[in-house]
Amino acid sequence: MTGFAPERVLVRAPNWLGDVAMALPALASIRRHFAGSRLALALPEGLAALGARLPGVDHVVGLRTGGGLAAFRENTSRLRAGGHQVAVLLTNSFGSALAIRRAGIPERWGYRADGRRWLLSRAVPRRVPRGLASRHHAFYYLRLVEALGIEPLPAEARVAVDEPTRARGRALLERAGVDATRPLVGLAPGAAYGHAKRWPPDRVAHLIRRLLHDTGAACVLVGAPADRDAGHAIESRLGLPHGGPAGDERVANLIARTDIAELMGVMGACRAFVSNDSGAMHLAAAIGVHVTAVFGPTDERATAPLGPHTVVTHPVRCRPCLLRECPIDHRCMTRITPDDVFDSVARPLGEPGGSAGAPG
Repeated sequence: MTGFAPERVLVRAPNWLGDVAMALPALASIRRHFAGSRLALALPEGLAALGARLPGVDHVVGLRTGGGLAAFRENTSRLRAGGHQVAVLLTNSFGSALAIRRAGIPERWGYRADGRRWLLSRAVPRRVPRGLASRHHAFYYLRLVEALGIEPLPAEARVAVDEPTRARGRALLERAGVDATRPLVGLAPGAAYGHAKRWPPDRVAHLIRRLLHDTGAACVLVGAPADRDAGHAIESRLGLPHGGPAGDERVANLIARTDIAELMGVMGACRAFVSNDSGAMHLAAAIGVHVTAVFGPTDERATAPLGPHTVVTHPVRCRPCLLRECPIDHRCMTRITPDDVFDSVARPLGEPGGSAGAPG
């Protein structure tokens, strides 16, 4: 690839927040390699605000989700409009490769997966070198760029939160009645792909009570619409009303009440964060907030956050099983106690300087 300097390069990002975060080292590697090119990032519309805030991204192509021919045609049109000479696909799907080809991008590079080899101009085998099978998922993307002749950067994820975004987060917290004088702890009690990844709501509520009592912190719940039930269960155990004002300036439930930019702003105000294995976990750590990551059925060796974090697990023989629903008693999660989590969360609350933030 020596001497190859395309004017416009497109990176097709993964579709899920956590995967986007784990792909950031590969994106940074591509950015450095094509230093003189205009770099566009294509990802779902709901994540476009995140893409626009990533260093080195010159343009964001928001893609419609939900499938269907109309969405496919619209996405193909949006991809074609950029006039890119090269597309690097960090996705594995046949559909993403077909859209890139239909968009008329001459160089299409990605993994040989999902029967799409004929759609790619450079198709990289997905076989994992011996001894690397258990390495972090970030290396899956880094191995791709290395196979394409791009020098990989270290597996670190950094997302800077600018002042306007932080201001949006502060305004949302103020409207929710959160006491801004207290150190803030964010909690993401949900997780996609089944309930097995979720630390039980009663444990989360117990942790919140102890944080309020022992540290003087304020706590904010965040998450996607699918996490509403988990948030309501926590509110019930805390004796707070559902959906409306919490009645306690130390606790706010913002689940399903933030877009991605507002979520970043709220995370930027946090001094500590507690999460299951989820996209929110990855984003908070990439922003620079210390995350206490509660892992049960999934493997922290593969999906631990790439920013500052502490992993909390309970040693049971059946983990990591990677199942979405536990067929027995969910012991990998129910045996993790609030005391197991508390010290990791409380530690950064006592450090000067507020939120760790993110390097610019």
